[in-house]
Amino acid sequence: MTLPKMLLKKEEEVIFRLRALFEQFGYKQFKMSKFEEYDFYAENRSFLSCENILAFSGLDGKLLALKPDVTLSIIKNTRGNYKVPERVYYNENVYRVRKGTGEFKEIMQVGLEYIGEVDRYATLEVIRLAQKSLEIISQDYIMDISHMGFVMGLIEELSLTNSQNEALLKGISEKNIHSIQTLCKQFFVKEEMESALVSMTSLYGSMDDCVEKAKALCVNEKMKQALEELEAVFFALKTNGGSEKLKLDFSVVNGMDYYTGIIFQGFINGVPNGILSGGRYDNLVHKLGKNSDAIGFAVYLDLLERYDTTQKEYDTDILLLYEENTDTGALLRAVEMLTDNGQSVMVQRQNNQTVKYRQLWSMKERGLEIIAEND
Repeated sequence: MTLPKMLLKKEEEVIFRLRALFEQFGYKQFKMSKFEEYDFYAENRSFLSCENILAFSGLDGKLLALKPDVTLSIIKNTRGNYKVPERVYYNENVYRVRKGTGEFKEIMQVGLEYIGEVDRYATLEVIRLAQKSLEIISQDYIMDISHMGFVMGLIEELSLTNSQNEALLKGISEKNIHSIQTLCKQFFVKEEMESALVSMTSLYGSMDDCVEKAKALCVNEKMKQALEELEAVFFALKTNGGSEKLKLDFSVVNGMDYYTGIIFQGFINGVPNGILSGGRYDNLVHKLGKNSDAIGFAVYLDLLERYDTTQKEYDTDILLLYEENTDTGALLRAVEMLTDNGQSVMVQRQNNQTVKYRQLWSMKERGLEIIAEND
């Protein structure tokens, strides 16, 4: 039996629709254990979006961890390679520290990974699926796209240390112009390069609006190739009607040790944080000894709890009241008749003013009676 859409929570509805979308494009579900050896995550801690890992001792004495990430486990277990690609999606819970609280939280996460030779089509497919995923959640979305090759191509011209590069990346990711300028002075960066970093960080908009400014910033072949790839993606999406909500934003960056190509973030109106993030992470795959490249993204469904709260007007379509001597069999038949018609029904002896309803009904001896409506 198909459940009426209104009876599903927002995140449950999204999960069902995302799974159907991914399977349409040939992605197979990946199932994993709740636990991995702690050392596996500790060795790749810089790839994780959180520093804390929830660990415990197994029965055999090994130190285990509740998974803080799915991508690492997929890459560890993948059979995908340059000759035979593997497409997988997942619907898993991960365990991370909630920002600002210091407490671990179980987070629902849905995403996909393409492992194999990541050519232009594979890149385009993943980006388009990311857009379609955002459309499932809300039509009012924006996706910001960047390229680590472009950003690092400029930073590498400065000949700084890894720690200095990371400091600049942090300033770029925060769009903190003052921080970038201060760091450039500390690192004795030439004024024209400091200006280029500031211009790159400030650049934002459609490819049509930004391409000439981006071309003017290119100082090496690495940056030119990265921009060409971004242009190709924008052009392909434009011909298929998917470029108007795609924005060029070089402040979207990730760890330089893992990410190598296009990266992106998705936002929906009503949620202040990015609800989707992804990109190409060849270096991680190679570090784990795999003969392939990889690109993917994740949707952070825990953020939908906040989104769903702002959208929800009613707890139920119908609040149905009944009396002590009501025929319970007739009451049940009435409830099933209403739910079979796609309405949600909550049954109570009295209205305690705690339930938000569209309609207030009452079950009398002569049948159902509408008492009040809030439409």
